[in-house]
Amino acid sequence: MRHLVKGRKLGRTASHRKATMMALSVALIKSERIVTTLAKAKALRSYVEPIITRSKEDSTHNRSHVFRHLRDKQATSRLFDEIAPMVADRPGGYTRIIKLGVRLGDGAEKALIELVDFNDAQPETARKKKRRTRRGGSGKKAADIPVEAKKDTARKKTDKDSASEEKATAKTEAKPAPEKETEAESSQPEKEAAASETTPADVKEAETPSEETKEPAEKVADKPAEAKAETKSETTEAAEEAKDAPEEKKTEKEKDPDIKAADSSEAAEEKKDSEAKDEDEEKK
Repeated sequence: MRHLVKGRKLGRTASHRKATMMALSVALIKSERIVTTLAKAKALRSYVEPIITRSKEDSTHNRSHVFRHLRDKQATSRLFDEIAPMVADRPGGYTRIIKLGVRLGDGAEKALIELVDFNDAQPETARKKKRRTRRGGSGKKAADIPVEAKKDTARKKTDKDSASEEKATAKTEAKPAPEKETEAESSQPEKEAAASETTPADVKEAETPSEETKEPAEKVADKPAEAKAETKSETTEAAEEAKDAPEEKKTEKEKDPDIKAADSSEAAEEKKDSEAKDEDEEKK
């Protein structure tokens, strides 16, 4: 029977167990957090905490004593230079053990051991996987849901609906007031007021063209009439000249007797010639 037997054998010999504790303590000092089995974590805590207490007083003797248990120069220097100042005010309890559940391969209990002053945030524990079925839905029946949960959901829905209605009413009622009006915006109401003050007479005056605008229109309208009158006068003058020409010739003939005699002699000669031509044709 193992009454009052201190320590854990861990299924190893004394030399193997000592080497395991050295390796685990060096890994803990370098990385400040390791994952191992629960039995090894508890054995490591009782092995490494006296070493950390020894490192609070920096001396050659303490360094040689710590190096004898660690057998690692880098771990020894880090323990005295970095970790010892952080745990100087802590009277023991330098490590923390957190259970992580069972290992899948052999069913051993896993645990996380870490230095308290370097790891304030706790790690997430292993979550149990939920069994998934091929059936549709969440798998819960309506009868399994408590009545209070149903009431809470109904209240939440009503609260959401009321909040949305209040927001809609607030948007419709609240109108944003303009901070500053620009010159264009301020001039718009003045223009509208001036337009409203205008009378129908002013509108007619604006619609009717002025005398200055009438003058070019009348000139444009008179141009074709004047052109037509000019053409008519030209034609009448030409006709009158044509009529007057033979009358002038007649008056000249009547006035000159020599002209009359010359005309008569020419006519007699023409008659003689024509008669002679006719006689020649008859003879032939």
